[in-house]
Amino acid sequence: MKRLTIAVSALALAACSSGPDYVRPATASTAAGPFVAANNPSVQALAPVPDDWWRLYNDPVLDSLIADALAHNTDVRAAVARLAQARAALREIKVDRLPQGGVNAGVTHGRDVTESDASTSFDAGLQVAYEVDLFGRVRRNVEAGRADVGAADADADAVRIAIVSDTARAYADAASAAERLAVGQRIVSLLDESLRLTKKQVDIGQTTRLDTARIAALRNQRQAELPTIAAERDSALFRLAVLTGRAPAELPVNAGARTSSLDLAHPIPVGDGAQLLARRPDVRAAERRLAGATARIGVATAELYPQVTLGGSVGSSAGSLGNLFSNPIGFLLGPLISWSFSDHARARARVAGAEAGTQEALAQFDGTVMRSLQETETALSAYANALRRREALKAARDEAEIAANIVRAQQREGQVDSLALLDAERTFAEAQAQVADINGQVADAQIDLFRALGGGWQASPRAG
Repeated sequence: MKRLTIAVSALALAACSSGPDYVRPATASTAAGPFVAANNPSVQALAPVPDDWWRLYNDPVLDSLIADALAHNTDVRAAVARLAQARAALREIKVDRLPQGGVNAGVTHGRDVTESDASTSFDAGLQVAYEVDLFGRVRRNVEAGRADVGAADADADAVRIAIVSDTARAYADAASAAERLAVGQRIVSLLDESLRLTKKQVDIGQTTRLDTARIAALRNQRQAELPTIAAERDSALFRLAVLTGRAPAELPVNAGARTSSLDLAHPIPVGDGAQLLARRPDVRAAERRLAGATARIGVATAELYPQVTLGGSVGSSAGSLGNLFSNPIGFLLGPLISWSFSDHARARARVAGAEAGTQEALAQFDGTVMRSLQETETALSAYANALRRREALKAARDEAEIAANIVRAQQREGQVDSLALLDAERTFAEAQAQVADINGQVADAQIDLFRALGGGWQASPRAG
């Protein structure tokens, strides 16, 4: 008995060598530090990113729409279903760690060729088998299953972040279009006033019909732009409806009530590279797939060794059902060792394939890390430059407004002709439209940055 215990202990130690133990790849110091493009006043370089980043806009309508999207969006529902499938597969894998058993019962009726009378026999039995996981096949398989659940969980988080970002963007696009529409209508109103004043001057002979025609042409051009902007707003609202799990006709009226672009009046918290890599779901998913691929090396390696199963059965047989349990009960107990030498070449090929799969998963993980850093740096740079461009366009608009007001006063007094007024009105209209456009672009850049930063879903259940 002592020798058997020593032998089993030795085999258990050998099990530890069934494939490599997973070690999470280390993060390079250059990847973990502050972002290169975070050196600007529009962001808080080391402040942690809030989980519900969209609440920074302080817009209850947006908060409600995102809650609806997370609850009802079809892509989110599909991702949650895939996560449930992975968890069910893990539960199935874990069953291999438990004893397997079954019962059987049967009745046989027949006649031997040497006998004239028929006979009937009744049989019943119970079998139990347990795989002794000496070489870690079951353990590594469970480890791989847990990694699969972790990857599916991170994938679901990635879908949530994408849907939240798309919902915020659709809402922002609708609001930006509404702002541009309002600006366009104000421009048309101003041009209507200039046209009215010019017509008065035509009536008293201070100018000609040509001047009114030029201003009317500019006014009609601006008026013609409004239906296109209105269509863009409608398109954003229809997109918003689908993202929140609704038909377009079911979208709440308040979803399109905002008439100014989304904006943040304070710097955006962005954290650093280490926080980003811990937070981004695509990085977490790639890391979990690497862990699963590493565990599958162990599963393949265990096939090189014998499979040991402890089994037992009890049963009884009788000529009548009444005697089935009164007859002596037989039993069998013992280990079963199976080892297919002829399959070693195939098993070694599986090990080589699993090792290559791990190298692929490692390369994909490294690539995901680099892409996440690149996307974040790009989004940071784009946001900072969009803010700079907006400041310049606002300054240009303010100067154009001053110039237009001066020219209007001079034109009323007959000091300048209508061409000067037309030029001033056109410049001011273009400056106003550019500011409205850049407001929408800044909102898009903010959402792009939050999406690159990965949101926050650390509270979601992890693999068990």
